[in-house]
Amino acid sequence: MATLYVEEYGNLGAAATTIGPWMTSAQAPQEPSITGQAITISASSTAGAPFNAGTRMIRVNTDATCSIMIGANPTAVPSRKRMVANQTEFFGVQPGHTIAVITNV
Repeated sequence: MATLYVEEYGNLGAAATTIGPWMTSAQAPQEPSITGQAITISASSTAGAPFNAGTRMIRVNTDATCSIMIGANPTAVPSRKRMVANQTEFFGVQPGHTIAVITNV
């Protein structure tokens, strides 16, 4: 059974260095994650649970080739946002939105 793994984050990590008078932000989410979910990938678009009220960024990992869509009421289609098996991506998102996934080749 193929699965899309989603971790939800609220903040970017803070770097330990400064550049001039500015503190830099790490290009990574602040651990620990708020929550996570695993969504089964199938031949029809399947949406996950709505994102937490504090979620601003998600980490998405798939163990099979698929397509995703993120939004208020998303429907994943094979012609958009293709991910290959074992790919990991980060996306900025809005609280309450969700992610949908469908199998792809």
